[in-house]
Amino acid sequence: MSNVYIAGMGATAVGEHYQRSLADLASEAARTALMNVPSIAPHHIGALYVGSAFSEELYGQSQLGAYLASMLGLSPSIPALRVEAAGASGALALYQAVQAVQHGLPVALVIGVEKVTDHLEDEIEAAQAMATDSNEEALHGVTLTAQWAMLMRRYMYEYGYSADAFAPFPINAHANGAKNPLALYRFPIDASKYRKAAQIASPINMLDCSTLADGAAALLIVNENLARELDGVRIRIAGAAVATDHPALHRRRNPLDLSAARASAHIALGRAHLGVGDVDVWELTDPHGIAATLALEAIGCYETGTAPRHAAEGAITPGGKTPIATAGGYKARGDVGGATGIYQVIEIAQQLRGQAGATQVTNARVGFAQSLGGIGTTAVSHVLIRES
Repeated sequence: MSNVYIAGMGATAVGEHYQRSLADLASEAARTALMNVPSIAPHHIGALYVGSAFSEELYGQSQLGAYLASMLGLSPSIPALRVEAAGASGALALYQAVQAVQHGLPVALVIGVEKVTDHLEDEIEAAQAMATDSNEEALHGVTLTAQWAMLMRRYMYEYGYSADAFAPFPINAHANGAKNPLALYRFPIDASKYRKAAQIASPINMLDCSTLADGAAALLIVNENLARELDGVRIRIAGAAVATDHPALHRRRNPLDLSAARASAHIALGRAHLGVGDVDVWELTDPHGIAATLALEAIGCYETGTAPRHAAEGAITPGGKTPIATAGGYKARGDVGGATGIYQVIEIAQQLRGQAGATQVTNARVGFAQSLGGIGTTAVSHVLIRES
């Protein structure tokens, strides 16, 4: 099987793009990725994989792969398909592309895209709730935010924390997002503002709650032969894995254990012949501090019940042991639904290429991106390595 590399990258700003269509956003990201690699033209692309969680529910467009392939002028003879796994949709689309290139496809294009802000909040909440168990959870009006809030309340009870203990996560995200020109929220916050923020789903408050917004990101994935013809630092996708768990929280043995996150992380790292301690920079699903906490502990970065303490000591900042959200994460960059996994991988690749600007992690060589669908129901992990 061929090694797999990232050749081109492109992303739009995350925001409320009322004057732009889904196809317009996806086209901008894809054409930027192609412009990065002049030697690869649209007719070289052998497959298109699109990740989107809400294109049917909120945009009214099915067959999104064929739709975007047509908009981009790709060959009608190539496979073009949409992959769906709620918030992990884009990451799962990338996983499919990696599999295809490993097994002989020279070039694949991956696009993650969402267009949601033309809709009212109740419509968006209903669409997001589809990532839960429809019969046992969504039917009763539960939302993803409410479920994360229940997990946060349980975590606080189990390990003796107050809600303020989770403040370092959004504070770090906003500090980094303030330096990212593509971020939705480009301003810092502090502990005082966090403490005074209004409740959204107690104990989660407004400053610990991400915003779903519009955006698109694209990756051009190539085999080793093509990668060796390109100039500059090569970024190899050295490991990838997918794992799943029960959609309904009450069916899990321990709701505070994101077992799919742990499994996919360890399998991906194993395929890259690396361990948790080898990773220099991380991108995780972090719409709330509790989500980042549970992911860090599930993966094995910290012992159960300790991640908030490490975060308070600066471990999650660009200069810390486990830097996360270096471009703002879900909270400040913005939650781009199924497109988020592609943004994450681009942000990791920028770190490994030394292009992350003010939030650059020193000597970053190995990066890890994990995207969760629902409350850790689907977990997709990718390990990236910088090759000189």
